[in-house]
Amino acid sequence: MLTKRKKTAVIKETALHSTDTGSAEVQIALLSKRIDELASHLKKHGKDMHSRRGLLQMVADRRAHLKYLEGKNKKRYSAIVKKLSLKK
Repeated sequence: MLTKRKKTAVIKETALHSTDTGSAEVQIALLSKRIDELASHLKKHGKDMHSRRGLLQMVADRRAHLKYLEGKNKKRYSAIVKKLSLKK
């Protein structure tokens, strides 16, 4: 689970300005962090299909945010992909 402290740290790393909490970059970074944590959970608990479904939904949501950002601003898109070291 993403604690408040971890979430704040992720937001500070990727925020565009001091009050930014909802930009596409922040949302992508938060989803990536949650995906990483859930993937490690699923390595231990392979039969947890409910969590697997949630993971797939988060991956699809992150993909949609990335697609939106790619269409809106290529520079910001490539910066966030490079920063989070995503496979794009």
